[in-house]
Order: sequence, then structure tokens, then C-alpha cells
Amino acid sequence: MPDSKRPRHWPKASYDPRYDPIIDAGPGHNRDHAPTYWIGTAGTPPPDDGPVSGDMDVDVIVVGSGYTGLSTAIHLAKEHGIKATVLEANTVAWGCSTRNGGQAQISSGRLKRSEWIQRWGVDVAKKMHGEVTEAFALFNDLIGSDDIDCDPQPGGHYYLAHRAKVLPRLEKESALLNDVFGYGSRIIGREELHENHVRDQEAHGAMWEPDGTCIHAAKLAFSYVRLARKLGAKIHTASPVMGWKIKDGVHHLTTPGGTVRARAVALATAGYTPPGLNERTKHRLMPILSNSIVTRPLTDDEKAECGFQVTSPLTDTRTLRHYYRFLSDDRVQIGSRSAITGPDAENPKHLELLKKGLFRKFPALTDINLDYSWWGWVDVSHDMMPRIFQPDPKQTIYYAMGYGGNGVMYSAQAGKRLAQLVAGQGKELDLPIFTSPLPSHGILTPFRRLGQRMMYPYYYLRDEIL
Repeated sequence: MPDSKRPRHWPKASYDPRYDPIIDAGPGHNRDHAPTYWIGTAGTPPPDDGPVSGDMDVDVIVVGSGYTGLSTAIHLAKEHGIKATVLEANTVAWGCSTRNGGQAQISSGRLKRSEWIQRWGVDVAKKMHGEVTEAFALFNDLIGSDDIDCDPQPGGHYYLAHRAKVLPRLEKESALLNDVFGYGSRIIGREELHENHVRDQEAHGAMWEPDGTCIHAAKLAFSYVRLARKLGAKIHTASPVMGWKIKDGVHHLTTPGGTVRARAVALATAGYTPPGLNERTKHRLMPILSNSIVTRPLTDDEKAECGFQVTSPLTDTRTLRHYYRFLSDDRVQIGSRSAITGPDAENPKHLELLKKGLFRKFPALTDINLDYSWWGWVDVSHDMMPRIFQPDPKQTIYYAMGYGGNGVMYSAQAGKRLAQLVAGQGKELDLPIFTSPLPSHGILTPFRRLGQRMMYPYYYLRDEIL
């Protein structure tokens, strides 16, 4: 199609609640956002650069306009003088970045510090702790700048023992954090927790970590969009990658509106990575659905019963954990794991299960009306840790993904690290998350859902009964 006849705008497609990144060939084309609380309260999305409308040559292509992709574009411009071109299949920050719980914690994957030591030894674990400490400082600098407006709610992270038998494990982890890593966590008993923090009726105590902040998920993403474009990046929405060839070292990415050519490509598609996007990302993640709900505003009596005196992140110790928070407009948000497949996501039993979790914690909210309900795909790696990596030194392809639900904070640092790799300045990145690929289970990845169907009931038994 001649450039002059290519459409500059594509009709908006409706949100698809049944989308499944393992089953479906791609995330769609110009689909609307999921109906999250964040999209409902963020205001009008910022301007972008519209769909690709012709063939073009650019410096660097970033695939995905979520937190990681936008941070990559920001840091390529700020630190390396490179103006990125971001390709987004749908609307800006369409995936994880506008479907999460808005909780920033001092972590990068799903493993605890004690598990870092078991896997890599004390020395590497300490360096990993230094990496996430630096990451949280970067995140704080970003959200504290004039360019970012995301309603931050600091106050630390509360890791809540949902059963009495779990508290000794938290005490042991807190001691390790303090003694080995010099990190100032502390244990809070049930009485103090209820009196001064939150009256979660399940909680038998908590481990408190000083670094924890809640943010408005969509406002953060939209601020990243504005900053990236201010720094010279282009963000093309409604531009899914439909084909990818490499000719003489140049990447040719085909979109509905034209082919974009670049010497380097950075992938930041997380849990929404299409199976056919690139061989280097195929079967490297296990996308897991997470549900989230937001209540109507609480009455004064309900607020008194729930005893929310903190607005920072709260997470319980279940394997299929609940993460929740008290929002600035007096609502409660809570999330947890959901269906195993996209086609089953609308099954009301998953919503009922999450509501029961809320009611157990706060009986005063039993049968409260909900104003928002949504779900999204979490990018869980097969070894529970992220990677920021160049999978083949002979090819200028890079990726950052696999946060396992802890990407709100670390995605900012991951974007910075990804920009370093793209700019050829990543030699000093010697941690395992930078020097090894996302582990693969080959063609077995789709069949791992059979394991999920068996493990979810086991996790329930272990968390609630055994």
C-alpha cells in the first residue's frame, strides 16, 4: 500500500476480557484499556504519536509501552542521547502497567532474601540487595520529580502473617534482613498492628520494611509517556509487530501501517508477550492471571472498623498472596490470583473467591458493593526472577521482563539497565539477572497449566488448612 494511502488512525477495538497470551497469537490491534480503577480515575490519556503510518528508519525500537518500555525510552534519551521509537499494539500502557495494584516494594522478583542466599550465596545476594536498593532510590527520584504525577503514598511495606504459624518464618526473615543485609525491618505483633496500622482480622503480626510506596498506576504510566516524549521518544500506538526479519544486521519490524527499521530492538512486553514475537522470548514466561477489585468509598463507621492508619502496600503470606491497600478516596483495593486461562477469566467464581478474601480480613465490608473489577496477566518467570539480558551477543536484541508481580518499582531500574545494554554500556552488569537468559521449558510451557490446576488446590490446603 502506498504511504499516501495508509490510514493514520485505526478504529478503536473493544477490550477483550478473554485474551490469553498463551492461546492467542497476539494482544490485538488498538484495543481499549481494561476497565480498571486506574483508567477510570486517571483522566484523559496523554497524547501519543499515533499508529505507524509509513516505512521508517529509527535508532532503536522498543516493543511495549508499559513501565519498562517507557523507562527504557526515558533512560536511552537521558543517559545515552538515543531517541527511541516505542511500538505499542494497543493503547499506551495497555497491559500490566494499568492493571496492577500500584504497590512499589523493595524487590524485583518473587524470591525472598533468604532464597537469594540459597540460590547464589551470600556475596551475590548482597549485591542483589544493593541493586534493588539502588532501584528503589531511582524510583523515588522519578516519582518525586516535577515530571511525574502519580499520587505517591509512602510508609513502608507490611508483610502480614495470615496464620500464627507463619509468624516465626517472618521473624527469621526479618533477622536475616537486619543482620546480613543491614536493612532495618522489624516485626510488629498483632496487638500493635491492629492498634496502630490496620485491623486485618486474619493478621497475626507483620514484618515491616521501610521501603514501600503506593502509587496511582495509570497516572504513573501516563507521566512516563509525557516524559519520554518530552525527551524526544516517539510512541506509536495501534502498531502491533506482525512480522520480524533481520537483513544485514538491520531489524525490519512490520506493523499494519508500515515497516520500522532499526539497528537494535528492546523487548518490554512482559506478561503480554506474543508467542510468535521472537524465538528468544518464546516459552520464557508463565503468564499468570491476577484479579483485582475496588470497593465503593467506605463510610466513617466502616473505616473505623477496618482501622486503616496506613496507605502503603500490604501483602499477606499466602503462596497465592493477597495484596491490598487503602486508597486516597476511602476505597479498598485488593488483588490475588485468578483463573488459569483467559477464556475462564469471566467465571464469577474467581470474583467470589477474591471477595471472600476481603471479607475475612475485614468482616465489616462483607457484601460491600464494588465499583471496579478487572484482571491482568503477570509475567512470572520459570525461576521466579526477572532478566534484563541480551540473549545472543551476535544479535542486537534485548529484553527485560519476568518480575512476577513486583514490577511497579523495579521496572524503572530495569528500563535503565535495558538502556545500558542497548547503548553497549552493560559490561559492569554482572548479577545473574543480567548474565543469564530467562529459563525456558520449551514446548512444555502451555502444558504447565496442568500443573497449575494441581498446585492451586495444594497451595490452598497448605495456606489455609495444613
